[in-house]
Amino acid sequence: MSSSDGGGLMSSAGLVRYFDAEDQNTIRVDPRTIVAFGVLFGVLMLVLNATAV
Repeated sequence: MSSSDGGGLMSSAGLVRYFDAEDQNTIRVDPRTIVAFGVLFGVLMLVLNATAV
């Protein structure tokens, strides 16, 4: 097979359809919420590390 065969687009077409599908039963979380939890978790770890004996 040559590299100019164009098989890359056809092989990823199923993934594109899979990720474009919207399911009404999924949990929707705002990306800012995930970042905020990450920052709070990091701060909590720093505080716990600083107070450890």
